[in-house]
Amino acid sequence: QVQLVESGGGLVQPGGSLRLSCVASRDIFGIRAMGWYRQAPGKQRELVARISRDGSLNYAEPVQGRFTISRDNAKTVSLKMNNLKPEDTAVYYCNFNLSLRDYWGQGTQVTVSS
Repeated sequence: QVQLVESGGGLVQPGGSLRLSCVASRDIFGIRAMGWYRQAPGKQRELVARISRDGSLNYAEPVQGRFTISRDNAKTVSLKMNNLKPEDTAVYYCNFNLSLRDYWGQGTQVTVSS
């Protein structure tokens, strides 16, 4: 059973930065894309950023220019978040997309507050 483990969340002041990482418990073959999603209280889970197998990138409009997704190796994806805003507060989940299924992490809390 594959597990995705996120780290790097926490409390940060507006304008601050955080780096989230997600590591798979073992090698996974056939990954089509890696991504980060977030879910704020009372809202639906939404895509934040996604990197496809061919390297193409996709960012949600609210985070463009502030967040950067990278695939560090075959099992690790990171999300560098700069100039954080209170509206970025949410639980962040990593996702590995395969043709027949998705793997999800357990989520890591990011809170942006002064």
